[in-house]
Amino acid sequence: MQSQDVAQRHAPDSGPVDVEQAEAALVEHYPRLVRLAYLVLPPGLGRSRRVLTAHALVQRALPRGRKQAPAIPAQSTGREADPGYAYLRERVLRTALETARPRKGPRLAQLPPLLPQVWGLRLFPRSGGADELALDQRLSALSGPARAAYVLRDLEKLPDGSVRRLLENAGVSDAGGALASANSVPAQPGLLASAEFDPCSLQARPTDLVRRRQHTKAALAAAAALAVCGALVALPGGGWGPDGAAAPVYAENPAAQAALDPGRLGRVSPAAWRTSARTDFSVWPARGPLTGDSALLRRALAVWARPGEQVRVSATPGTQTGGPAGPPQLLYAGEVDAARVVILYDGLRITRYAEPKDGTQGAALDFARIDGAAGGGASALVLGRSDGNVRYLIAPWVTKAAQRDLAKPDSAATPLTLADGVTAPLASSAMRPGTCTSWTALQLTDASGTRLATDLGELVPAHLTAGRPGSPREASDAQGLRTWAPFACSLAAERSAGVSSVNAWTYAEQPLPDSSGTGAWVCTRAETWRGAGTLTLAQFGTPGGVAGTAVAKAADVPACGPRDPQVLAGVLWKSAAGRWYLLAAGGADTASIRATGGVTASGQGPLLAVRAKQGARADLQATLTDGRKIGGLR
Repeated sequence: MQSQDVAQRHAPDSGPVDVEQAEAALVEHYPRLVRLAYLVLPPGLGRSRRVLTAHALVQRALPRGRKQAPAIPAQSTGREADPGYAYLRERVLRTALETARPRKGPRLAQLPPLLPQVWGLRLFPRSGGADELALDQRLSALSGPARAAYVLRDLEKLPDGSVRRLLENAGVSDAGGALASANSVPAQPGLLASAEFDPCSLQARPTDLVRRRQHTKAALAAAAALAVCGALVALPGGGWGPDGAAAPVYAENPAAQAALDPGRLGRVSPAAWRTSARTDFSVWPARGPLTGDSALLRRALAVWARPGEQVRVSATPGTQTGGPAGPPQLLYAGEVDAARVVILYDGLRITRYAEPKDGTQGAALDFARIDGAAGGGASALVLGRSDGNVRYLIAPWVTKAAQRDLAKPDSAATPLTLADGVTAPLASSAMRPGTCTSWTALQLTDASGTRLATDLGELVPAHLTAGRPGSPREASDAQGLRTWAPFACSLAAERSAGVSSVNAWTYAEQPLPDSSGTGAWVCTRAETWRGAGTLTLAQFGTPGGVAGTAVAKAADVPACGPRDPQVLAGVLWKSAAGRWYLLAAGGADTASIRATGGVTASGQGPLLAVRAKQGARADLQATLTDGRKIGGLR
């Protein structure tokens, strides 16, 4: 083992590390430190001896005695906020490199390690796939310092400057050369974290089958597993740690490991939806030409579990971005425009993984919360966006797809071609810059009817409805289209807000002063997947107007919703004759309206129209037929 004075010679002057800190770091990060030692140790030792040696090196990494240990520089990853972990890592790295370093002169007889000791068994990590085997062979051809450089960069995610300093502190004379040699092995994110290189998740085999009975072998295997993965150097100050009986942070979890196996992905029969009572994502089959590409699926699952620095991660509000709790369901794998795309579903979220087809580095990981999605909310998913267009993957029960301009209710819908459930590209109004003059909606038809959805910049398009809150209808009929037409561009206010559906309700129509025709009062309400974050707009449209005007807005209020459909709003309006009026309207249950402030007036019924001065401001209050009072939406 490295002596204390040598360790101090390589330590900086940033101050000591408390021994208690080092002990806590050892308990918390024990599996990761053992993995690091196992990967750096020379492959010539054999897998079984490397396992035991790695455990021995980590268990001896604590400083002797109760005095403080020298500190080392903090690096740039999350664990490095803990100086105890950084200190232990350097100690483990140094001793592993010393074991790997060729010795000159006669070799002295080595004493057996104190811990752990295993007799009659060979212990080795579980076998991985072809990718893991190829990587192990490439690492075996490297020198010890080069292997250490590769591991520090790929497993610990350290930049080259930090790797160089750590190698120099560990006694490597040519750290630059080690980095250069490590560059000869291509980076393969996630492979070093697989079970192939995990010396704490072991298989046991007897060394001699002839001399042992079956029950003896079983007893030895159980004891060896406990000794290797449970035996730590005795730590002072017993009792539970801050995490109680939980396993170390880096400990493997069987369910989490299964979630990373592409062979365990859920795949639903293409005919399952025909016999199921459910109309949600759980009955979507796996589609796309790359559903059999295990390498692509493995990358998608690994990036979901451990997104690296080159992964762009986005999520709708209120959506968790952690890895799946178990094997998710595969919905799609294929090429979309310039990317390879994988769509996965874990019961609560839709996850979209995309990587460039040309093999350049970088990837995108998008999350959307969709718990409770069914029917219109589970009819389509966004596969990709390119050049202002969007492609959808539609539900298997959808028989026709089309696009229509929501701002032109009398125009016919344009059919979209479908290929294995994927639509031809159509314009995404939510992503279009500049003034809004039209709004593209996706029209889907199935056995139950026709419905509309629209892209709001997320993975799941928002379902559009029309009618009184609590009992809305599909917005695809003639009345729904006329309701939405003047207010289609107001959907831009709901972009990237985790919106599941938007309803438009014409709650009042008002004869306008000076024989100016009839105005329409519409409230639109956007509901979200998470429940909170609803947005209610009160909008006013005049005859012949190109687009309606939002006159009031409120977030997280019950107004215009299924719990309380009542709404009251007003606007200062100028007639064709040049006169200004305060117009106000409530729903059919409004008994009277009163205005105070810059305009003082009152009237019976759900409508109010009084002369006002330009720029006047008024406060509104209404009394409902049941005696309840409500204020104006603001």
